[in-house]
Amino acid sequence: MGKALIAMSGGVDSSVAVRLMQEQGEECVGVTMSLFPKSAGVDDTAAARDVAKRLGVPFYVADYQDEFKKEVIESFIQAYLHGQTPNPCVVCNKKLKFGKLLDRAAELECDKIVTGHYAKIEKDTETYLLKKAEDRKKDQSYMLYRLSQEQLGKSRFPLGTYKKTEIREMAEAWGFVNARKKDSQDICFVPDGDYARVIEEYTKEGSRPGPFIDEDGTVLGTHRGIIHYTVGQRRGLGIAAPEPLYVCQINPEQNTVVLGHREKLFSRELDADEFNWIAGNVPNQPVRCRAKIRYHHEEEPCTVYPEGEDSAHIVFEAPQRAITPGQSVVLYDGDVVLGGGTILPMKNSGRTK
Repeated sequence: MGKALIAMSGGVDSSVAVRLMQEQGEECVGVTMSLFPKSAGVDDTAAARDVAKRLGVPFYVADYQDEFKKEVIESFIQAYLHGQTPNPCVVCNKKLKFGKLLDRAAELECDKIVTGHYAKIEKDTETYLLKKAEDRKKDQSYMLYRLSQEQLGKSRFPLGTYKKTEIREMAEAWGFVNARKKDSQDICFVPDGDYARVIEEYTKEGSRPGPFIDEDGTVLGTHRGIIHYTVGQRRGLGIAAPEPLYVCQINPEQNTVVLGHREKLFSRELDADEFNWIAGNVPNQPVRCRAKIRYHHEEEPCTVYPEGEDSAHIVFEAPQRAITPGQSVVLYDGDVVLGGGTILPMKNSGRTK
C-alpha cells in the first residue's frame, strides 16, 4: 500500500477517513492545520488528537497561519473591497489543503494526502477525473474544481462512496468523541457570518458610505459601504419603494450600489477568469455541459466558449438569477467536474437578458 497524510480537522468526516484508510492497509499520519488563531481551537485539536490516539497514528499540528492570512483572508478582503463576493474555501483547497499540506506530506514521507471531502477521484487512462459524491446532499466537488492533475493524483477522498448517515454510524461504532459533532456551516474565519466586521477589523478602516442608484443613475438613498452588499440581496437596504428592490450591481470605482427590480437580476451570460480545466487541456471548440453559479445552486445547461488558457465565456440556455462576481462557476458533464473559474463583474453591454 503506502503512507497517507490525513488532514484532520477535528470533525467526524476526516476522523472516519483515517480508519477507512487503515482498513485499506495504509500507514497513516494525522495532521491538523492551524490556519488562524481560533481555527485549530482546543476542542477541534483535542478531538483530532483523541481520534488519532485511539487509532494509533502519529499526530501533528501544522502552523499555516501566515500562509492562510496571505493567500485566503487577504484575497477575500480584496475581493469584497472590489465589489465581489468571493469563495475562500475554493482558494484554501487549492493553495493550502492540497498545496502546502502536500508539501508537508512529502516531508513526512507520505505518498498521498487524504481528506474528508465528499467527492470521488477516478482514473480514466492517464487522466484523473474529479466526480460527484454518492451523497448528493453533501457533495463537495464544486469546492475542488481548481485542483490540478498532479494534486488529484496524490489525493484520496475515501468518503465519496458513503452517505453522511453511514459516516456518523461508523464513528459511533468506533467510539469517536466527535461522532455527533455538528457540521460547520460558516466560513471558518467568519464564524458569525458578519463579513463586513471581519473586513473592517483586518483593514482597520470603517466602511465608506455612498449612493444607492437605479440603472439610470438616479440616487435612491445612501448605502453603508459596498462590503455590506452582494448581488441579489434584498434585505437590509433601508430603501422604501412600491416594489421590492434588489442589489443588481456593485461599482467600487464610483462607490455606488445599483438597485433594481427582480427581473433585472437575470442574465444568460457570464465571463470567468482563473479558469481551470481539470483534464489539463483547454478545449479547442465550444463545450456543451451544465454549470453551477454557486455552491447551493442547480446545474443548468450551457455552452462554454474557451478564451485563452484561463478564461471563458458561458451562455446559459435560460436566464440565471443573480450571477455574482467573485463566486465560482463550475462545469459538469454528468458526474464529472470539467473545471471552472471565477465569475467576473458584468459588462455593460453584450449581455443577453
